[in-house]
Parts: sequence; C-alpha cells; structure tokens
Amino acid sequence: MSIRRPVNKSLLAIPVLLLVGGCTTVPPTNIHQPMTARPQQRSDALAANLAATGSIYQAGASRTLFEDRRARYVGDTITVSITENTTAATKSNTSVSKTGSISASAGPFVGSPANWFRPAELNASSSNVAAGKGDAAANNVFTGFITVTVIEVLPNGNLLVSGEKQVAIGHGQEYIRLSGIVNPYFVNAANTIPSSQIADARIEYKESGTISEAQVMGWLARFFLTVLPF
Repeated sequence: MSIRRPVNKSLLAIPVLLLVGGCTTVPPTNIHQPMTARPQQRSDALAANLAATGSIYQAGASRTLFEDRRARYVGDTITVSITENTTAATKSNTSVSKTGSISASAGPFVGSPANWFRPAELNASSSNVAAGKGDAAANNVFTGFITVTVIEVLPNGNLLVSGEKQVAIGHGQEYIRLSGIVNPYFVNAANTIPSSQIADARIEYKESGTISEAQVMGWLARFFLTVLPF
C-alpha cells in the first residue's frame, strides 16, 4: 500500500520565479512614463467637417506650410543633443591640538625617618592632537544623441517628452533614456534641442549583461554584509 503525499505547489513555483527573475535583466528606470506615445486619432467631427466642406484647412488639426516642422503635438519627435559635463570638487582640512602639564612639590613627609628629608614631587602632562583631511572630486561627461517622443502637451504649451534607445553589443545591452519638459521656443529649426535646455531632465545610461552582472554583489553576500556587526 503506497501513500501519496500532496505536493506543495508553492515549492514548485520557486524554480519558475528564479528562472523568470534571471531572465528579467532590464534595468529599472525613473524616466517619465510612458516612454513613447502614438499620435492622437483625428476626431470624427473633423473627418465629417472635411467630408462636408472639402476644405484643406481644419482648425485644431492644421500644420502651417510656411514654418519649420517642429514638434508641437503628442506623437511628434524631437532630437536631443546630450551634452552633460559636470565637475564638482571639495576639500577640507582640520587640525586641533591641545597640551597641558602640571607640576607640584611638597616638603619632607612626617613618618618614617627615611622620608623626612626626601621631598615629594608630582608631575603630570597631557597631550591631545586631532587632525583630519578630506578630498572629494567628481567629473562626469555624457555626450550623444537620442530622439524622444512628445507624450503630453501641457496647458502652457510646454512639451513633456520621453524616450529610450537600446543598443545591443555582443552579449550585453545598453539603455539610454531621457525625459523632461521642453519649451517649444528653445527647439531650433532642425527640430533639435540640447539637454541643458530641458527642464526636469532625467537622463540615464545603464547596461545589462554578463559584464554588469559581474559588478553586482550577490544577494547572500549583501545579507551577511547587512547583519554582521563587524
């Protein structure tokens, strides 16, 4: 007679979760979502008016023929020239010194005859020295181009843009992401704007693959590094 024990389904789900977690290698992001948007569909009212009047010009859906084709609506694209160059440095130097001394003497002790003519002396000294020095410097350079999409037109006319570029090299992938608020007046005739003129800019350069995974500490090592008191 054989007894069949029920199988714990939660135990079977562990390898599946580990497999899914190992395949999910896309780095997280803080970029405004969504990263792209399709152009808005033309309303039925505009289509009906076009069919009824036959007019080429339709208010609310027109693009002027005598101006540059700069981004204005949801779904339009803008090329961003990433020119980020930040340099920061700080230096501190502290020195503290304190010294002290004390000296005292007394006449012959009363007591043993051997100590009657021996003067008593008391000497003490102290010294406290503290010195500190710190230097910190950072230099970050990020240049390149990325084309982003207008995902929202704000009430004041500014454009909320967001976009991502993926580059696969060998067994690794590079992710370049950018989002922010663009003032249409800063966009030049070539529909390009430098990243320094984007408000609330969020620029990311991340990578995934064997090289990036080798630089990450394992979860068990992080656990012991957190709980060990020494």
